[in-house]
Amino acid sequence: MLLRGLWPTSVVLLASFVLRAVAVSSLAGIYSLVQRRIPAHANSFTFTLAPVGGSSFDSFTLRDGENGGIQIDCGSVSGCARGLYTYASEIGGVDIWWTGSRLDRLPATLPPVGAPITRSAIVPYRYMFNTVTFSYTLAFSTFEDWELLIDWMALRGVNLPLAWVGFEYTLSEVFHEVGLTDDDIADFFSGPAFQAWNRFGNIQHSWSGTLPTQWINDQFALQQQIVPRLVELGMTPVLPSFTGFVPRAMHSLYPNASIVNGSQWAYFDPLYTNDSFLEPFDPLFTTMQTSFIEKQQAAFGNVSHIYTLDQYNENNPYSGDTTYLANISSATFASLRAADPQAIWLMQGWLFYAMESFWTTDLVEAYLGGVPGNDSMIILDLWSEGQPQWERLNSYYGKQWVWCELHDYGGTMGMEGDFYNVTASPLNALAASESMVGMGLTPEGLEGNEIIYDVLLDQAWSPTVINKTAYASAWASRRYPISQLPSGAVSAWDILASSVYDNQNQLVQTPPKSLVELTPAISGLTDLGSIEATLPFYDTNTTLVPALKMLLQARNESEVLTDVPEYQHDLVDIARQILANRFTDLYNTLITAYKSPSTTYEDVSAAGRPMLELIADLDSVLLTNENFLLARWINAARSWAVGNATYADYLEYNARNQITLWGPQGQISDYASKQWGGLVGTYYASRWEAFISYLVEVKENEEPYNATFVAEKMLDIGLQWDNETWAGSWGTEGDSWDVAERLLERWGLV
Repeated sequence: MLLRGLWPTSVVLLASFVLRAVAVSSLAGIYSLVQRRIPAHANSFTFTLAPVGGSSFDSFTLRDGENGGIQIDCGSVSGCARGLYTYASEIGGVDIWWTGSRLDRLPATLPPVGAPITRSAIVPYRYMFNTVTFSYTLAFSTFEDWELLIDWMALRGVNLPLAWVGFEYTLSEVFHEVGLTDDDIADFFSGPAFQAWNRFGNIQHSWSGTLPTQWINDQFALQQQIVPRLVELGMTPVLPSFTGFVPRAMHSLYPNASIVNGSQWAYFDPLYTNDSFLEPFDPLFTTMQTSFIEKQQAAFGNVSHIYTLDQYNENNPYSGDTTYLANISSATFASLRAADPQAIWLMQGWLFYAMESFWTTDLVEAYLGGVPGNDSMIILDLWSEGQPQWERLNSYYGKQWVWCELHDYGGTMGMEGDFYNVTASPLNALAASESMVGMGLTPEGLEGNEIIYDVLLDQAWSPTVINKTAYASAWASRRYPISQLPSGAVSAWDILASSVYDNQNQLVQTPPKSLVELTPAISGLTDLGSIEATLPFYDTNTTLVPALKMLLQARNESEVLTDVPEYQHDLVDIARQILANRFTDLYNTLITAYKSPSTTYEDVSAAGRPMLELIADLDSVLLTNENFLLARWINAARSWAVGNATYADYLEYNARNQITLWGPQGQISDYASKQWGGLVGTYYASRWEAFISYLVEVKENEEPYNATFVAEKMLDIGLQWDNETWAGSWGTEGDSWDVAERLLERWGLV
């Protein structure tokens, strides 16, 4: 396959220049990473910055060093990190995961490299993050959480991560500078769990109370830790910019300014949407943009020239006139260049899919064409593996773009992936499009399915399609790094790779959501597709069940597996998915019993009992592992209050509301639902118990089903639950292996 023999020289040189011009030249960061993650071998790795293999992109060479050490020559700090990861994972047999780093399990005597290994990235950019990941997964993350994730990114070769924690601090300074008061600003900012959509211009204000100044200050302080760490590990952070969304008070403060109102978003009351947008061709926009970027540079230094800026995320422009749209983008880019002469505008291309009826090809071409030069923008083709837009839009009319894997909407936890699609498809695109400059991950949430994200970042360093079978086996062996790993543990992942991670069903392009998590109803739950799929695309009994049995048997053969955190995680994840899938069968039985004229209310009650029993069992297995605890999410939120009970309750409400009602009255209910221990056993159990009781009642009384009554009842349950504070255990309960084995037998799966 021809890849980059035809790379335009200007694109190669510019991408290389942009990244390396701001990249740190010191190797201190990579040595610190070794000390942090592999302390027993802190003096065993030597790094040398030098051109490698003549590649224009990040590259490295691994070879044996002196006295049993390892020498890594690299053309950049990012190349050094990827070289270290290649040694640790492929030769040392260890890895780093979202659940923690196991790099410290490298053998006491480092295995030799043998023949030198030289590799190069096949694209200049390896991107990371969706704007909304910062809310769905990272809303309450501490620097300790970020430290693990940053190391994970660096080692896997990510060199262009989005970094806009603490955005509100700088923005509020700019707002004050143009005359807005604290009250004006407070009326604009949204709650901590919903800030991504405030930044997008979808929502404004907060239905949970004013955003505390302490939150704004603490998040900015966190960003002051994040950005230097990204830079010292060879990454170029994509930094925020002034987007144009402003408080309502700007209308009266600047009555002659060009300020328009955006459209309503997601059925929210106008109090919380219809955001005011200062049009970029108004001189005030450039003034505020310059102020924002200057303040940001003063805080973090001149560490990046790439700025994220999204104006129309699920929010159509004021006009569909091509000249208007060209003027918007032209003035926006001019404002960036006024503040930073080397500025590059990065935007998510989601709008061109989500609002495709508006964004016809002529409007997209006009909007993108308003920005001079093809090297001045980077567009994230946000859902390339599902709904790629680069083909429809002629490779974004020459603008640079990144092939992205979105995969996970709202942090849905269903097991799913299309291995072939995230390996072969980006290579095919790279061969077909001269303006493709990167590969990246843009998931809305980071909730399981880690293998399907790993492989895309690995593919970014391989010019040929990665072999699925070999990859899954090697991946499993690293995931459970014990001596004499039972073959069943690897075989389990061979099954998973050939089933749940080999999804060929075009109607299910994202992780399916379990019916357990959905608002109960008598119809409409099992026929959802695309990003709202609910039905498994595989046979649970011939895939997940044998995979779980193999993992359980592996532990019988080697009890050492019990001490491997990733093994414990995977036991729970697979058992969780089996039960979630079984719930659908039980639901169908219930609805059949309810709708059948020959059944009685006793039959309906009998059909409902196994559903509630399964919910209790699902909760019990989830409670055995810290990665599946509601308490972990709530504790992460409350911890930011540092003992202030009122503030902690405010943060807990945000955490609860996002994963349930998503809005003051359930505007996006269940979109960010999770299968977490404590959430399943309280919120979901309450809803399904009330629903089943209602069906029994109307069946007994021969009354018609009242969908409005049911919806109101479910909303009441949600409103009450969101305003509670956690009263359960903060730790795990039970042993994952014991519970999983018991549940297999209980549900007749042995």
